[in-house]
Amino acid sequence: QKAEAVRLVHETGNLAQVCRDLDIQRSVVKRWVDQAAVDAGAGPAGALTTDEKAELARLRREVRTLKQERDFLKKAAAFFAKENDPRSS
Repeated sequence: QKAEAVRLVHETGNLAQVCRDLDIQRSVVKRWVDQAAVDAGAGPAGALTTDEKAELARLRREVRTLKQERDFLKKAAAFFAKENDPRSS
């Protein structure tokens, strides 16, 4: 539906009419049109493409997972260090 809405806006040049015809809020269709422009290389400088946004989200999830794993390993190392410390008996 996104691609169709963007195509219709480009063909007709009438965002408001396309929104009414498809019964989709203007802000949503405008965001789709703007993102399509970025993906086509016609967006503002520094704007992220859809692929770049997906990659960023994937990397953020990966960082979050790695931090959780690191924190778990720190706790495990501290636990086993304490268990093996003869002074802790």
